[in-house]
Amino acid sequence: MTEDRPEKPRSIFGRIAQALSFDPKTKQEVLDVIEEAVEDNLLDSEALSIIKGAMQVADLQVRDIMVPRSKMVVVEADQTLKEFLPTIISSAHSRFPVIGKSPDEIIGVLLAKDLLPNLLDKNETEFTVQDKLRKVTFIPESKRLNILLKEFRATRSHLAIVVDEYGGIAGLITIEDVLEQIVGEIEDEHDAIDDDGNIRPFDDNAYLVKALTELEDFDEYFGTKFNSYQFNTVGGIVTKRFGHLPQKDEEIEIDGFKFKVLSSENRRIRLLQVERMVT
Repeated sequence: MTEDRPEKPRSIFGRIAQALSFDPKTKQEVLDVIEEAVEDNLLDSEALSIIKGAMQVADLQVRDIMVPRSKMVVVEADQTLKEFLPTIISSAHSRFPVIGKSPDEIIGVLLAKDLLPNLLDKNETEFTVQDKLRKVTFIPESKRLNILLKEFRATRSHLAIVVDEYGGIAGLITIEDVLEQIVGEIEDEHDAIDDDGNIRPFDDNAYLVKALTELEDFDEYFGTKFNSYQFNTVGGIVTKRFGHLPQKDEEIEIDGFKFKVLSSENRRIRLLQVERMVT
């Protein structure tokens, strides 16, 4: 006797609900349904990337993405404002661990915005770093990112110091680091690759193109019609054509152009070398 099965819903949202009602056993079973939605143009590749990132966060630990100790920008507790201000300005960070007598003694966190009143105050002798310190949070390297994100939200913290199994300082992690695992890199004016725009001539027939370049801008520059694709950026088209996140030096040809990946990280391409194919 043939077992009765529910009729397959016609809409992708119905299929998602049906898949979940069947209690899928693996994350891949859920992703298969979401990927089908992308193929049906009901979701874009960016949405798929975010969903994958959110699922991946539960599998990652702090040690996987933290800023290592060697790259931490710190302020020393006995420094004067004049001594550490150049460090604050050049790094362009907003929060800084403050160390005591040794690099393993972190006594608090200094917020750049807390220094603003003192920048207008000529009487620097009354300023001490200790007066501006915020409470520091210490976490182990093994903490899961999804748990850390909940703690960041609950405590309204933005930075935590990571300690190793021996109690030494292993590095630091910020809420932005965690969010970037979900939505991709969060770029600001200090993260730009250069200040020469999104498209820059590289050779006689080659160009450096940021993956976040809008297709309208690409079309205007090269006289193409890439904007007819259902994507917003050059990186979106390239990633879709590869069918996976390409690594450095991978190449692909699309509509008379050769795209070579020069830089990629997390779950998105950052920089491409673009050549117009000669026929």
